[in-house]
Amino acid sequence: MVNPSTISKDELSILLEQIHDPEIPVLTIQDLGMVRDVSWVNDHWKIVITPTYTACPAVDAILEDIGTLLNQQNIPHQLEVTLSPAWTTDWMTQQARQKLKAYGIAPPVEQSDHVCGIQLFQKEVTVHCPQCNSDQTSLLSSFGSTACKALYKCNHCLETFDYFKCH
Repeated sequence: MVNPSTISKDELSILLEQIHDPEIPVLTIQDLGMVRDVSWVNDHWKIVITPTYTACPAVDAILEDIGTLLNQQNIPHQLEVTLSPAWTTDWMTQQARQKLKAYGIAPPVEQSDHVCGIQLFQKEVTVHCPQCNSDQTSLLSSFGSTACKALYKCNHCLETFDYFKCH
């Protein structure tokens, strides 16, 4: 058990690295940048989470996982979800991008003008296949296995794969 009066913010952040995204279990909420703030307020830790999508179905499971972990450690806490500012793939760590690719999901394409992913009337970005790294890929569907992903096909190795949409 952790003594809540002696746990530091850094130690709490390390504990939160144990919480994985239920939809992409190789990523933690820290990898995704979903933990927006951790602060000591009135004898408890206040943890503010921003979901990757406003209606993300994984948020309830994530909050439950955080609550369970902190209750097991006897750490007083309050969890809060905030939608503003909206989550962006810019908050993902470089390690998260590497984990996605190793897991077989193409990470979000980074562009300096922040026009990325799938948008109406915009030029489609080049998405590299996470299997063979080819840039010869085709969009099959703007919606993949979850709302945050699109479905692509590699024209080189012929594998289909998810692309984590940039936003």
